[in-house]
Amino acid sequence: MTTLLEIADLELAYGEVAVCRDISLRLDRGEIVALIGANGAGKSTTLRAIAGLLPPRRGTIAFGGRDVTALPSYERSRLGIALVPEGRRVFPFLTVRENLELGGFNVRKDPSKLRQRMEGVFAMFPRLSERSGQNAGTLSGGEQQMLALGRAMMSEPQLLCLDEPSLGLAPIVVQDIFQKIRAINANGTSILLVEQNARYALETAGRGYVLQTGSVIASGACAALKRDPRVQEAYLGRIAARTDT
Repeated sequence: MTTLLEIADLELAYGEVAVCRDISLRLDRGEIVALIGANGAGKSTTLRAIAGLLPPRRGTIAFGGRDVTALPSYERSRLGIALVPEGRRVFPFLTVRENLELGGFNVRKDPSKLRQRMEGVFAMFPRLSERSGQNAGTLSGGEQQMLALGRAMMSEPQLLCLDEPSLGLAPIVVQDIFQKIRAINANGTSILLVEQNARYALETAGRGYVLQTGSVIASGACAALKRDPRVQEAYLGRIAARTDT
């Protein structure tokens, strides 16, 4: 496989407070890679750095073989990196259609291409088509997550960074969202998945990295990580530790 994203020796901080230290990871084209860890482990911070929202203290970020460490976020978006942030962050007083149009800003001067991409999103998320004229703030949590995914897909990214897509959603809605995530990947989009539900993350991704207090403590195929005693004890529960071995 061809490497799409490569992070080396990344150190991230908010002000003087270091959050991540020496993070290195790789994602190949076509993969789903999971980042799991406890709250405060540095997962969301790592996604913010990849998207260009947080400059690193040290280390490098390469995308498609190009060093993008110093590139601003809008340039990374043009190259093919999209972030679906934790909490969805839709624009509540704009309609579903207007939110999607903002996601397609890189083709805003080509109405036919913008319309084509929006039709693709509506085909994947028919409920958004039904609510296209409705303000985003009036949607349910699951519908807002669909909109956040659809808005990101409007830029036709090569890499989709997902931050806690199941947060605050009912289990049946989570199942639907993860089906859509797998479908997006099957259509050729690589995915870096941060997810509080470690079981969902490890069942969805092919490989994973485990973060603890800002450092990678384990990595490898998800099947192997599910058998790792540290992962079982901390993220899958004691029952999994007895039954997954």
